[in-house]
Amino acid sequence: MRITLYQCQSWAADVERNLSRVAHAASRAAADGAGILLCPELMLTGYNVGRDPIGDLAESVDGPAAQRIAAIAAANNIAIVYGYPERAGDAIYNAAQLIDRDGTARLNYRKTHLFGNAERETFTAGKDLSQVTDIDGWMIGILVCYDVEFPEPVRLLALAAAELVLVPTALMQPYDALPSILIPARAYENQLYVAYANYCGTAGNVTYCGSSLIAAPDGRCLAHAGRAEEMPSADISHDVLIASRRGNTYLADRRPALYGALVSKRPDP
Repeated sequence: MRITLYQCQSWAADVERNLSRVAHAASRAAADGAGILLCPELMLTGYNVGRDPIGDLAESVDGPAAQRIAAIAAANNIAIVYGYPERAGDAIYNAAQLIDRDGTARLNYRKTHLFGNAERETFTAGKDLSQVTDIDGWMIGILVCYDVEFPEPVRLLALAAAELVLVPTALMQPYDALPSILIPARAYENQLYVAYANYCGTAGNVTYCGSSLIAAPDGRCLAHAGRAEEMPSADISHDVLIASRRGNTYLADRRPALYGALVSKRPDP
């Protein structure tokens, strides 16, 4: 299966424009044979927008924007993962949704690890990690940005049989080293593929790192963007996944009885 990453500028608080950009990207990716288009974090609203605009633009999981994305996916026969602010009752979540090729909503994930005061003042943290769903024979889970920087969420998805983790992100400077170091490490140590789609350019006082990439379970970088707008793609393979897991038996060689302190203790601040 081919995955395309949509690395783009972050347009603030312009949902209609951002939906149009997703439609254009989906058409391009589908024409290139992609089965999945992965967009950045909070794609529909932009990331560095502010609490009040996010509150005004937040929608339910099946709101008008989700219906538009579903129509785009079905029209182009491509699955789409996009970030958006989800309203559920009085809470607003930093969410990402996976829409299948036929427009069916398959996964909705709420970011569990919020980054910095601005996110904590705007969003409610999700309480559950992503479920795993089957898209074109691939077992897929979702994390959002900061989530993937913790080893535990990715490992738990691997233990839930995930073969591919899709990560919409809004990684900014000065954290430029993370894509080249941490994302391939997450793929290698968990023996799965990790696709990571970031913004580029600037938005307010934030400069995004770009550097979107797709990392393979054998540690290779299959596709990597630079600093500008770009749509890198890569094909992922079950044969590569199986061969890598045969050679690197991390999951099989775990000793869970030794790891209780990971959840029973918390370091002092």
